[in-house]
Amino acid sequence: MDYYRISRQELGVGAKIPIFVLESAEEVFHAAALDMVNTIEVHNAQGKRTVIICPVGPVGQYPIFVREVNERKLSLKRVWFINMDEYLADSSTWIDISHILSFRGFMQRTVYDRIDADLLMPEAQRVFPDPRDPGAIGRLIDELGGVDVCYGGIGITGHIAFNEPEDVSAAEFAERRTRVLRIAPETRAINAVGELGGAIEVMPEWCITVGMKEILSARKIRLYCFRDWHRAVVRRAAYGGKSARFPATLLQGHPDARITVTANVAEPAF
Repeated sequence: MDYYRISRQELGVGAKIPIFVLESAEEVFHAAALDMVNTIEVHNAQGKRTVIICPVGPVGQYPIFVREVNERKLSLKRVWFINMDEYLADSSTWIDISHILSFRGFMQRTVYDRIDADLLMPEAQRVFPDPRDPGAIGRLIDELGGVDVCYGGIGITGHIAFNEPEDVSAAEFAERRTRVLRIAPETRAINAVGELGGAIEVMPEWCITVGMKEILSARKIRLYCFRDWHRAVVRRAAYGGKSARFPATLLQGHPDARITVTANVAEPAF
């Protein structure tokens, strides 16, 4: 595990996933927002649709994205946002959209309600995985001709979306599709700290998530990391062995994946 001690200056050298370092979280969020906007602009100019898998975490890019869309008068009419995941009240029901943790509620309040109505994509193109029909995401992606970009972060267990570690082969895990699953205790704990002031007993135990199959199928994958504990997570993802026990390592070998981090994350884990 010597990779945990890789210096800021050496971070990225010999990495199995390219790593880019920016100074601050604000710069990371700005880079993510501009990547989204520029991708849509290019596709609009070519008369093509844009299909994006997008997260609620990180979220700092969204206010910048909304501002750029409105200022540039950028049409989203041919854009599909497929959100990665959502918390469930039980093993089969979304939490209510008004719940403080609802990703659906977040996207509505923070993104869709703030984009000029004449630019906003139709509601049918704002998609969340549904526990009543998990296979709908895969069918939609096939119908649309694939995913152009998947944006996201990396969780404490190495999860992307809510694809928690499993004791299976990397090849088997890479075939996991959209599904309902129980959230790992480590993920519930760190999310409770970040979102609920440590009230872990309030954290949902179930979620629905797009699978590694859908994520790895994206033509581009862009991950953004800015928290202190991302120092270790990023290093294990980019330098550790490819394994379902740390799902982010499955991006190793993807033809166009990269991780963008802050200068703080670039410092050694210990």
